[in-house]
Amino acid sequence: MKPARIEPGRFQHFAAVDWSGAAGERHHGIAVALCGPGDAAPELVRPGHRWSRPEVLDWLLNDLPDCTIVGFDMGISLAHVDAGGFFPGWAESPDNARELWALIDRICRDDPHFGASSFVDHPEAARHFRRHGGREGDRFGGGRGRFRVTERAQETMGCRPYSNFNLVGAAQVGKSSLTGMRLLHRLSGRLPVWPIDPLPETGSVVCEIYTTIAARAAGRRTGASKIRDHADLAAALAALGSAPAAGSGAITDHAADALITAAWLRIAAHDPALWNPMGLTAEIAQTEGWTFGAA
Repeated sequence: MKPARIEPGRFQHFAAVDWSGAAGERHHGIAVALCGPGDAAPELVRPGHRWSRPEVLDWLLNDLPDCTIVGFDMGISLAHVDAGGFFPGWAESPDNARELWALIDRICRDDPHFGASSFVDHPEAARHFRRHGGREGDRFGGGRGRFRVTERAQETMGCRPYSNFNLVGAAQVGKSSLTGMRLLHRLSGRLPVWPIDPLPETGSVVCEIYTTIAARAAGRRTGASKIRDHADLAAALAALGSAPAAGSGAITDHAADALITAAWLRIAAHDPALWNPMGLTAEIAQTEGWTFGAA
């Protein structure tokens, strides 16, 4: 795989999206933060606004500043390498991530707000997921489920990733990943998604992030990475070389995650090593994708 080149000053804006896979139109769990170069505090985009998933897509396509790296806290694909396919035994199992996004979007075409219920309820797809009510598909794999190569890399860093095939529990990311893939399907040809698309020399790019990586860089411990107070937020931002965010008292962990991750992207986005992780091959880039910042 050809190494990605990143020039100093390549990005001028740094955005982080704390995403949600919850049912419904508008979500307390979505937060968008943005900062520019330097050390000015990151700011929430539309503070106090309760975002819908389609509104985030509209912001990306119509209001995103030039030369922005946008980190989404979701999985951009599913495990593929471990079993030689996304859904072994299913004739419709896609060959790559873009085909996966298209399949999910097609099956969920009648689900509003980029929902993904129809996909996890599909008789073939459901065999691979762990769902509520003790429903575990016969191809889920048992234990913690299947993991991508990038998630195994996260584990070596001291993080505790969850399988995207697990849809149960407060820390699960499967639902947000599936709804996010419907959004990514709509970015095709309009905004590149790294590493499924190569890093372009100019312009904006979307990537997957894991907010725990940013929190650990800000001095937080895995398992205690969530921040719900402006004083703790200020300390985390200071560790990332950032001025404190406006406000005092309580803050939602979703907003704090977005603000910290935007500040972390500002210092991480121009590190060549993060664009060229050792485990990322051409095949993995096209099938499983990667988490920016996973070593």
